[in-house]
Amino acid sequence: MKTALITGGTKGIGKAIALEFLAQGYEVVINYHSDEQTAIATQEEFNMLGYCPVLMRADVSDEAQVKQMFKEFFGIYEKLDVLVNNAGISLVRVIQDTSAYDWDKVFGVNAKGVFYCCRAVTDMMICNGGGSIINISSIWGEVGASCEVAYSASKGAVIAFTKALAKELAPSKVRVNCVSPGVIDTDMNSRLTEEEMESLIEQIPAGRIGYPEDVAKACIYLAEADYVTGEVLSVGGGFGK
Repeated sequence: MKTALITGGTKGIGKAIALEFLAQGYEVVINYHSDEQTAIATQEEFNMLGYCPVLMRADVSDEAQVKQMFKEFFGIYEKLDVLVNNAGISLVRVIQDTSAYDWDKVFGVNAKGVFYCCRAVTDMMICNGGGSIINISSIWGEVGASCEVAYSASKGAVIAFTKALAKELAPSKVRVNCVSPGVIDTDMNSRLTEEEMESLIEQIPAGRIGYPEDVAKACIYLAEADYVTGEVLSVGGGFGK
């Protein structure tokens, strides 16, 4: 049985990714940080569908917590086939109002969290003959977004990190890829007004916003595509191209 761990997997894109891997027959571990109520509700929802994911709590921006999470993971499972680094936070603020604390907090989760998780699994994946790491970036990491400098920069860092690590691990049969969602129907975009959303849709060649399931399907593809590594797969209906 193949295994997958999805960080930030209790809602939105992460939840859809977890469900897709469960549907494909994977044993799935869902990481969450602080919202235990939502985590348990998600687990119960999946139980009702006949799936039995495991919940593991950890703040991915905390090195010690990440180490403990994977110690717990490898205490249950012999190997990890797929790691999906989905956990992320956003920040909408002009540069003048962005503090050093804001910057560090965004990078702590979005970039450092990816680093900690990847580093924690690399040796085990190599020893087990390979694996797949999928990092979730953003279209704003590719093209940048006004008033989201910290978020855009952190997601751009994820893309550069992915490309570099893919080259480093390819000889060991560990593939590292990146999914770059466009405008997706999630809580993170619920702050947009109806007018702002309509304006964005007008810029999307596909004529609609994306859904978490669209991103999940891309992750499944990358998890199974044995000759694909170092790639950034945009899931945005042509937005930003």
